[in-house]
Amino acid sequence: MTHTEAQVLPHLAHRRARGGRIRAGAAPYLFIAPFYVLYGLFMIVPVIAAVVLSLTEWVGLGEPEWIGLRNYLDLARDTSFGSALLNSAVYTAVAVLVVVPVSLLVAQALNARGLRFRDAFRVAFFVPMVLSPIVIALIYSLVFDRDYGLLNALLHALFGMPSIDWLGDPAIAKGAIGFVLLWRTVGYLTIFFLAALQNVPRELYEAAALDGAGPVRSFFTVTVPSIRPVTAFVVVTSFISAAQLFDEPYLLTKGGPGEATLSVAMFIYRAAFERQQFGYAAAAGVVLFAIVFAVSQGLNRLLGIGRES
Repeated sequence: MTHTEAQVLPHLAHRRARGGRIRAGAAPYLFIAPFYVLYGLFMIVPVIAAVVLSLTEWVGLGEPEWIGLRNYLDLARDTSFGSALLNSAVYTAVAVLVVVPVSLLVAQALNARGLRFRDAFRVAFFVPMVLSPIVIALIYSLVFDRDYGLLNALLHALFGMPSIDWLGDPAIAKGAIGFVLLWRTVGYLTIFFLAALQNVPRELYEAAALDGAGPVRSFFTVTVPSIRPVTAFVVVTSFISAAQLFDEPYLLTKGGPGEATLSVAMFIYRAAFERQQFGYAAAAGVVLFAIVFAVSQGLNRLLGIGRES
């Protein structure tokens, strides 16, 4: 080996070793890169585009006209948008305060020992989630029909009650939409709770029973704390889904009577595709996104998501 080779070979070996370390360190980032590329392409870019579009006036053709914050100022004065926000708040309240507790109770019942036909009950509760929204709307338009609906027929036969306009009365229509939301989503959320309940150690219940705790006390002292992470996830996802509710009010009531069941998602749809106010619709979408994001973060903190145990 010459003097030159003795100097060059260690340098080349060092460069190869360093290159190998760099490649080994970059491997994890290469594996997770597709997720971030797709997330940026289909989430970050559309959000930025919506914010930019919300600052313009555009009818779908030609160049958008820059108008600054005028769309947001118009939204603040728009009574229809205010009604849509209020209605969406009612839907989210139903989802969080009614649907989630009912789902937990159903899961608790399905998780009981000695329950016969357990699998059949699970399938029955989950079936509404896999039905098409159009099929659900058709079913409940027949159930809630004022003149020939099944519900009015039962109430009249059992209690002699007169016909009720379930979908045409502003005071009742939101309740009818809320019931359909309950019927459609309980089975889906029950699956999450059921999986969480099955992972609660039986030893905790046995220890609670030795301390004299009954079923109700065990539920609140053992079950609820043990499934808190799943409960937090279900609450946040239910809130986000209900805040963007569109199918039920659109298919059952078209947002009516008047604007009694108009949701923010329906308001955005009307502004964009019925009035061709794409900038205005984008502004409403940005406001909805900001509200959902802020409230979701608040729920995360309240329910302890990400908090160290």
